[in-house]
Amino acid sequence: MAVRTVEQLAAFLRVVREDSLFVLWWLVALRGLRRGEVAGLRWVDVDLERRELTIAHQLVHTDEGLVWCEPKSAASRRTLALDPETVRLLRRHERTQRRLPGERWSPTSPIFTLGSGAPVQPSYLTHRFHKLVAASGLPPVRLHDLRHGAATLALASGTELKVVQGTLGHASIVLTADAYVSVLPQLYHDSARATARLVLKAVRATNRKIGKARKTT
Repeated sequence: MAVRTVEQLAAFLRVVREDSLFVLWWLVALRGLRRGEVAGLRWVDVDLERRELTIAHQLVHTDEGLVWCEPKSAASRRTLALDPETVRLLRRHERTQRRLPGERWSPTSPIFTLGSGAPVQPSYLTHRFHKLVAASGLPPVRLHDLRHGAATLALASGTELKVVQGTLGHASIVLTADAYVSVLPQLYHDSARATARLVLKAVRATNRKIGKARKTT
C-alpha cells in the first residue's frame, strides 16, 4: 500500500479545497471510509448534533445499476465519531446542497451527488480521484490508499489499535495489525524510546535511593 505523509495529505487537501467533492475526500482521508460506503451515505446516516456518522449500507454497481446494499460485513456496520471540523464541513456542504437548482433535498438524499440529486458512482470516484492526484503533482496513490492513510495516521497520533480496527470496520484486530502497523516503522521507534524512558526513570529513582542511603550511613 502507498501511504501519504501528513504533509502530503495536507497538500492534497489544499489542492482539492474547491472541488465539489472536497468533503468526501476529507471524510475518506480522516475516517477511512470505503468508496462504496462514502458514496452511499445519506443525510439520515449523519447525526451532526451528536457528531456521529453511521455506516448502515453501501452503494454498489451491479448489472442492474447502482443499488444500496448491506455493508461488506457485520463489522463494517459501524458508527464513527466526527471531529468538530468535519461537522463544520458537513454542515456547510448541506447548506450548499440545499441551494442547488433542481436538487430535491430530503433526509434520505445522498450526501454526495453530482448536482442532479443522483448519488456519485463508486467507479466515478476512483476516476475523479486519479485526475485530481495527477493534477496536484503529488506522488501517485489510489483512492483506497486514502483509507490506508487514515489508519496509519490514526496509529501515528497514538490511537489504540482496537479503536482503529473499529473505525475501519475490520472483523479482526489481527488484520488491522498486519495491514497497518508494519507500514509505520516510526511506531517501533516510538515504542523503543517509551520503553527506555520507563526503564531509565526507574533506574534513576533507584540510584537516588541508593545515594541517599549511602549519605546516611
